[in-house]
Amino acid sequence: MNKRDYYEVLGVSKTASKEEIKKAYRTLSKQFHPDINKAADASEKFQEVKEAYEVLSDDQKRAQYDQFGHQDPNQGFGGFGAGGADGFGFEDIFSTFFGGGTRRRDPNAPRKGDDLQYSMTIDFLDAVFGKEAEVEIPKDETCGTCHGSGAKPGTKPKKCSHCEGSGQLNVTQDTPFGRMVNRRACHYCQGTGQIIEEKCATCRGEGTVRKIKKIKVTIPAGVDDGQQLRVSGQGGPGVNGGPAGDLYVVFRIKPHKTFEREGDDIYLDLPITFAQAALGDEIEVPTVSGKVKLKIPAGTQSGARFRLKGKGVKNVHGYGVGDQHIIVRVKTPTKLNEKQKQLLREFAEISGDIPEEQGSSLFDKIKRTIKGE
Repeated sequence: MNKRDYYEVLGVSKTASKEEIKKAYRTLSKQFHPDINKAADASEKFQEVKEAYEVLSDDQKRAQYDQFGHQDPNQGFGGFGAGGADGFGFEDIFSTFFGGGTRRRDPNAPRKGDDLQYSMTIDFLDAVFGKEAEVEIPKDETCGTCHGSGAKPGTKPKKCSHCEGSGQLNVTQDTPFGRMVNRRACHYCQGTGQIIEEKCATCRGEGTVRKIKKIKVTIPAGVDDGQQLRVSGQGGPGVNGGPAGDLYVVFRIKPHKTFEREGDDIYLDLPITFAQAALGDEIEVPTVSGKVKLKIPAGTQSGARFRLKGKGVKNVHGYGVGDQHIIVRVKTPTKLNEKQKQLLREFAEISGDIPEEQGSSLFDKIKRTIKGE
């Protein structure tokens, strides 16, 4: 059984911090704990969440996973599992050195087609709310002329006489340790076990043709940058009647001019005037779902944060909705007329904090001194 991506299991991005990973684990482990959740698959999901956390919470294991995925480079031949991902196991090793063993891969057995990957760039709000989209990808499809056989219509591939259709040849070598037998792919039929004497004119014996295909993709609401979507059966064609591979769409999200996103939360820098910060105000602020009113308390400092609960992004896995965080930035005016300057001087005098003005000319200072200012 194919394992799900660990980041997908925990519902976090690949750039998630340790704290975000721990928070996601705590939430999911409570949700799927067998003592709490009585669903039939709760125990299985709990173990999946636990396994994902054990890897992603460990810096060394996480770095190895980011590079190799579920394929463990230290596991030896074939990685995880007894026989390995490519079917190369102990019997093959035994056969390589001693000519024994009975396990052979049938070159004519049905095999799943190759998986394909497509990088899709989408707008910020399309990632927040999701949408239907259509992508065009170049992909190999089964040749309609020969139906994938690679042979000219009216003819059939013949069994390779050199390997007797096995796709493999035994090569004997004399070594200081004795005679050794090494099994290799048959170079006469390229390991297929078949010889095509008259090739199909359309695909030139390949059995597939390259086409540009339009595929409809449903962008899930809440998808984050770097996350991927599997479109089943839209990969490369199967071999020898096997199923088609899958298409993996990797999403790249354009930045927004107003909003920034971290996980399921939205962040917004909100400029306000000195008067609004000092006296307080009620203003409209933008969110991804429209404008809402926000009360600015009197005496608000630059850098103060406000939270709009539930105004963030819907979690792509259905675990609630994030919040919008507003960071207030008090604007300092750069151009003041004389009346505004005078009012600020009076304010400073009342406050007992008279500044040494840097923007005034010597003439202005003399004039204010004569007036007694």
